[in-house]
Amino acid sequence: MPSPAVLNLAAYRFVALDDLEALRERLLSQAQARALKGSVLLAEEGINLFLAGAEADARSFLSWLRGDARFADLQAKESWSERPPFQRLRVKLKREIIRMDHPTVRPVDARAPAVDAATLARWLDTGRCDAGRPLLMLDTRNGFEVDAGRFAGAIDWRLERFGEFPAALAAHRAELAGKTVVSYCTGGIRCEKAALLMREQGVEHVLQLDGGILQYFQTVGARHYEGGCFVFDERGTLDADLQPAPA
Repeated sequence: MPSPAVLNLAAYRFVALDDLEALRERLLSQAQARALKGSVLLAEEGINLFLAGAEADARSFLSWLRGDARFADLQAKESWSERPPFQRLRVKLKREIIRMDHPTVRPVDARAPAVDAATLARWLDTGRCDAGRPLLMLDTRNGFEVDAGRFAGAIDWRLERFGEFPAALAAHRAELAGKTVVSYCTGGIRCEKAALLMREQGVEHVLQLDGGILQYFQTVGARHYEGGCFVFDERGTLDADLQPAPA
C-alpha cells in the first residue's frame, strides 16, 4: 500500500496585522498556485490556517509565508492523509481568528505561559506539577469535540462554542483555586486565549498546553489521553498516530 501523499498543516500565530486585504490576496494567490486546499483565517490579531496538499507544495508555501518577518517563527503541526480532507480553498477576514468576544484578552501583547508535551506527560504520571500542586486539565473545546476524546479526568464545561468560555469561567472559577491549571485544545489557539483570560480573572497558576493535543500526540502519543482528537475536516477524528480513527 502506498504511503499517504498529502501533507496536512495546522498553524496559528497571534501577531498584529494591519494589511489584511492585501495579505489575503497574497495568501490566496500563493496557496492557489500550489493547489492547496483548506482554510486560512486572518484578523488584526493574527493568522490561523489549516491547509493540505502535496508535500513539496505545502512546505514551499510555509517557506514563503515565513519569509514575512511576522510569521518567521510560525510552527506547524503536521499529519498525513491519502487525499486532501478539504474540498476547496478559503482565505477569510475575521474579527478574531478564534472568537471569544472579550477584547481585553490580547495575545498579540503577550503569550500565555505554556507547558510542553513531555513535561505535561511527566506531571500527569503523578497528578502534580513540579511545584507540588495538584494538576487540573481544563478542556476548552466544544462538548462534542470532548466526546471524541480527552485527557483522563479533564474538566469539561460542555461549551457549545468558545465564546461561552468567559461565562463558564465566571461560574466555575472557585474550582480552580490552589491547583496548577493546564488549558488545552486541538492545536493551541483556544487554550492560549483561555489561559490569558484565566490569568486576567485572578486564577494564579495557569498554563496552556503548547501546541495542543496535536503536538502532544506527535511528541508523547496517547499517554494519559483517552480516545481521539476531533478535527474540523473530512477526517473527523484522529488517533494518537494522527491518522483517521475508525468510525
